Amino acid sequence: MRWTSIPRLPAAALAFLVVGAVSPLMMSADPWRNRIWFVGLLLTGIPVAWRTFTGMLRGEFASDVVAMLAIAGSILLGQPLAGLVVVLMQTGGEALDAYAVARASSAVASLEADAPRTAHRVVQGHVQDIEAIEIMPGDDLLVRPGELVPCDGTVVSGTSHVDTSRITGEPIPVRAAAGTTLLSGSVNQEGALTLRAVRTSQDSQYARIVELVRSAQASKSPLQRTADKWAVWFTPLTIAACVMAWFVSHDWNRVLAVLVVATPCPLILAAPVAIIGGINRAAKRSIIVRNGGALEALASVTSAVFDKTGTLTVGKPRVHRVVTDDGMSADTMLAIAAAVEQGSGHLLARVVVAEAEARGSTMAMATELVETAGRGVTGMVNGRYVAVGSPDFVRERVPSMATRLAALEVGSSGLRAYVATDGRHGGVENGQEPSVARIEFADELREELAPMFAELAALGINDAYLFSGDTSANVAKIAKAVGITQYEGDLTAEAKVGRVAALEARGRRVVMVGDGTNDAPSLTAATVGIALAGHGGGVVAEAADVVLLIDDPRRVPEAVRIARRSLMIAKQSIFVGLGLSLVGMGFAAAGMLTPVAGALIQEVIDVAVILNALRAAGAGRAEQPTAPG
Repeated sequence: MRWTSIPRLPAAALAFLVVGAVSPLMMSADPWRNRIWFVGLLLTGIPVAWRTFTGMLRGEFASDVVAMLAIAGSILLGQPLAGLVVVLMQTGGEALDAYAVARASSAVASLEADAPRTAHRVVQGHVQDIEAIEIMPGDDLLVRPGELVPCDGTVVSGTSHVDTSRITGEPIPVRAAAGTTLLSGSVNQEGALTLRAVRTSQDSQYARIVELVRSAQASKSPLQRTADKWAVWFTPLTIAACVMAWFVSHDWNRVLAVLVVATPCPLILAAPVAIIGGINRAAKRSIIVRNGGALEALASVTSAVFDKTGTLTVGKPRVHRVVTDDGMSADTMLAIAAAVEQGSGHLLARVVVAEAEARGSTMAMATELVETAGRGVTGMVNGRYVAVGSPDFVRERVPSMATRLAALEVGSSGLRAYVATDGRHGGVENGQEPSVARIEFADELREELAPMFAELAALGINDAYLFSGDTSANVAKIAKAVGITQYEGDLTAEAKVGRVAALEARGRRVVMVGDGTNDAPSLTAATVGIALAGHGGGVVAEAADVVLLIDDPRRVPEAVRIARRSLMIAKQSIFVGLGLSLVGMGFAAAGMLTPVAGALIQEVIDVAVILNALRAAGAGRAEQPTAPG
């Protein structure tokens, strides 16, 4: 095992300190105490010093350089107690920091695990099971209900509805028939389709999303942590104080005392404690921040980018309105349609039934139900023949209503279903005239989003953007509803990444909020990616820096406030702690402190700044809206 990976160094350093301290109780000679401490310093201090030294050879000069010099000086000058205290502070801070910042993102692995693996090639009427990587352009592929579309292609035969939400973010299934273009990663719902491949699986849309996430992770610059920024000036200042102490006294113990008291524990300990406190505070509010770097970055964001579907909208189709042409009650027609739809497993059928129930409608039991996959369903309701589905389907089943159906189609757009009843089956005799209606579906805007944008503005995040894979018309409608003036629709995953990258190139620090698989690359590319876990699940959550466990984007401003308060407390602890360390350095340089006394004084400073840093775990007035700092 490499020295840099030896576990539990903080516990080992503490153990040697304790054993050395109690050794006079067991041994008569005090030199044994120093020997125990010296052995402990060698075993725990050399790995720490070596790791820092090798980092310096790579050009990494962070807050632990002074600690390394103090450890090395303690070994060379035979001051093991002072060295062990420094080791304990250094490794303890690293353990805290590792707890706060460790991130084993499996976004790419998750995406690849969910990728289409197999396909069914149709050759001269026979179906052959093959690996997805064997698909060649021009192959005819059978896609059964419930299966992933294995590659980009065009439907040759069959009808169905296809869930494209993983790729486009649009929750409403797309009707697929001959000539429809489908993207890999979509899910076929109820009818078998024959697809002609236009690309290999490796070149298809889903594979491109995987590659986008991978490249975004690789190109994202690592954040310079707050502690390291302060170390840029504090470390040279410490070395200068050591040089001055040497020239004044020619006493190496005085130099060591300066190093020990100057060990930047406010950087090593206080900053991680404050960051961890902020992460824990956020977790109590169901806001999961992956690491300390993400929390620091969140405190500095200046622009916000939102996805539409599932982020600003609820992400599920709902009945928007029911339009009739003859004065028939909309609720009545909805109840008739729901009675037939109760026998269908289609997503929109469940939506119709749920809406009828929400309106308090009484639904009769339908009989003689017949469903045509991907097109519609028919049945008898109280002696009335009812057809629900696409306009062509309803026209075929109830030709007597064709003219009235055509009139209802004029000027309509978006996802819709049609309902027609036919009196030829006994309805007229029972006083039930034929009727026709149009059911319109829409993805509804979340409630009370305006206060969220007001909060963001109060936090200094005035630039809000809406980028979506949905149609430009739908995006424009949602953007105007929430007051966003900068928006764009019909965007692929690649295009979204490009828009985010362009904002970053202009010096903006972007927080991207999304929920779908197609958002994963742009979440990774942004300064901070925030995922709503309620829709996108594992892949999106893994790609993000922050995950909102409660499916509510209104938590975004709160997350920013917690981050800013935590960073303010971290900086406060650093400023006060380093200020006290500077005072101690002066006393040490003047020969008024021994190395051990300097170590103990530094411990007192540590306790003070850590107690202050612990405030980040609680709520406070500083959590109120503030401008970025």
